Amino acid sequence: MHNIRVLREKIGFSQQQVAESVNVSQQAVARWENGLAKPRADLLPELAVLFHCTIDELFKEPDNKTPPAEPGA
Repeated sequence: MHNIRVLREKIGFSQQQVAESVNVSQQAVARWENGLAKPRADLLPELAVLFHCTIDELFKEPDNKTPPAEPGA
């Protein structure tokens, strides 16, 4: 889930801002980013919308060559 950090930084959000957007704690976001936990399944669509990506891209390892899909693409 390290890609969550990349996606979060791309939209300029802090861990706290992501947490507030999907109604979880900042610690939960930190655990996702550090690979210690994964988001609940019901949060995946919300995270994908927030990060302007697909659900699959949330689980993908960061790849500097392939940016997240643009909305509507």
